[in-house]
Amino acid sequence: MSQTTQAPTVKVASFGGGGRGGGRNRFAPGEKPQNTRGTAWRVIKIYARSGKVVLLVIALTALSALISVAIPYFVGRAFDTFHISPVHVDTATLWRLLIIVAALYLGNYLIGTLNGLVTLNVTQKLVRQLRTDYFAKLQKLPLSFFDTRPHGDTMSRLTNDIDNISTSIASTTTQFVSAALTIVGSLAVMLYLSPALTLAVAVAIPLVAVLTGTIAKRSRAYFLAQQRNLGLLNGEIEENIVGIKMVKAFGQRDFVMKQFGETNENLFAASRRAQIWSGFMMPLMNVINNLTYTLVALAGGVLSVRYGLPVGTVVSFLFYSKQFGQPLSSLAGMWNTIQQALAGAERVFEILDLPEETPDAPGAIVEHDVTGHVAFDNVSFAYPGANSALVLNHISFDVHPGETVALVGETGAGKTTIVNLLLRFYDADAGQILVDGTAITGIVRDSLRRCFSVVLQDTCLFTGTIGDNIRYARPDATVDEVAAAAKLAHADEFIDRLPHGYDTAVSGSSDNLSEGQRQLLAIARAVLSDSPVLILDEATSSVDTKTEKDIQRALLHLMANHTSFLIAHRLSTIRDADRIMVIGDGQILEAGNHAELMARRGRYYEMVVSQMGVIPS
Repeated sequence: MSQTTQAPTVKVASFGGGGRGGGRNRFAPGEKPQNTRGTAWRVIKIYARSGKVVLLVIALTALSALISVAIPYFVGRAFDTFHISPVHVDTATLWRLLIIVAALYLGNYLIGTLNGLVTLNVTQKLVRQLRTDYFAKLQKLPLSFFDTRPHGDTMSRLTNDIDNISTSIASTTTQFVSAALTIVGSLAVMLYLSPALTLAVAVAIPLVAVLTGTIAKRSRAYFLAQQRNLGLLNGEIEENIVGIKMVKAFGQRDFVMKQFGETNENLFAASRRAQIWSGFMMPLMNVINNLTYTLVALAGGVLSVRYGLPVGTVVSFLFYSKQFGQPLSSLAGMWNTIQQALAGAERVFEILDLPEETPDAPGAIVEHDVTGHVAFDNVSFAYPGANSALVLNHISFDVHPGETVALVGETGAGKTTIVNLLLRFYDADAGQILVDGTAITGIVRDSLRRCFSVVLQDTCLFTGTIGDNIRYARPDATVDEVAAAAKLAHADEFIDRLPHGYDTAVSGSSDNLSEGQRQLLAIARAVLSDSPVLILDEATSSVDTKTEKDIQRALLHLMANHTSFLIAHRLSTIRDADRIMVIGDGQILEAGNHAELMARRGRYYEMVVSQMGVIPS
């Protein structure tokens, strides 16, 4: 078909994580009420985890603020040592005051430096803990979360959003405390020196309040949109990199570029609006500061000439007007950072607040010496989501210890769903599943999963060596045990040909191994696990026919003493199973061994004939 044909284009899979609502909107984070106060309070509680250190930071910040308030007062007193009538200078007092001012500046510098180091140290520890909490939360979330969320957005929350929280804590916490204390201290000293001049400085307060309230209200929504679009963009990039071969193979470069461009444009628009609105703050604050400075100078001049206000007091007020305006400007300037941090925190807390996997039931047991007896009793299940149809509808079957059962059926029939329910990746909506006569909901989840050796359809390797990946389920396995498992899985042949053998470095995203080789490693991992129940979900789908037959012969010895579930589309791979169950329309359509099902000439017979093209003997 020509690439210029337009009709199929709308059906191209979205590398931004298509799905819910169509295209990238499937995984877009849902709109939620903006809870600024609640989010800020949670950030404060996280910050308060290091109580003693936080108190030290507050104490240092308070001391620095008090010094900042004291400096203008002594500068003003220094000016009062100059007398016009008669003209003379109180040199001794001047030198004493200059030494005090210099000492205050030096002390403020040392305290500020120490405070900065302590703050950065506690901040990084808190962010480390927040990352740990987030990652631990991911381990506890149900599989449905990962099935319906783009990985890039999840990773963006762990990196970008938590970094924004880190920036907020490091740059604004001490500034906020310092600014508040400086404003209060400056007001107190100014009222003591001259209530009349204090009114001129106080003009800035309502102006700043109106300014910050207006700009914060506008910019917060844009900052939240910026973080959401950044998460979507990361999701598209991550999925595009993973699927780059498919993009090139199907000539979809223009499509993914268009899709990326749309998301990038949305991110640009949100970021631009957020920065424009927050950028209004500082220029307008400078106008307010200059206005205040001018009012103080004019009022001070009048009060000094007509009412004898000391010149030193006017000088102190000029300092205070700037010092008073500086923390107000600081608070205003922090809104940019605070809005980004709160938007990021809101996205992080959204994940931390999600319901976790159903906890183990009270009194749940730890299974020992499992024989491998598995039973489904009237089980029904539909995947979470609106209007989801039943994938399994009141199915029942009983698998005896050591029995090999094959599950066959069309794509989407529910074969892998049975495995998902057995491993409690999902919980059944109705009915119960039993292992050795015990409902799996009454077994500790980790104990239950140790009963299974699993080779899933999508092979997953982790960053490390080949040996590390084989012993993933048994970290304490010896080198000889790893080699024996690899030999049984017929993986030893290609491993021995590698320059570093079992020490060869691999990762989940690298292509230094073929799909078939990666699947052989996954089989070796399951062999080494040696659990009583073996699950092979399309375990040989990526190996050649000869290797597949070799693996089947090797696995016959393993399956002889284990309960085994085989899922395969190539029906030739499961004909030796003790029982074959045909899954379709949410039910078990028929069951029996190969010969019995062929003799019935039912659905299984039709599948074999269709796949092989001839009537098998």
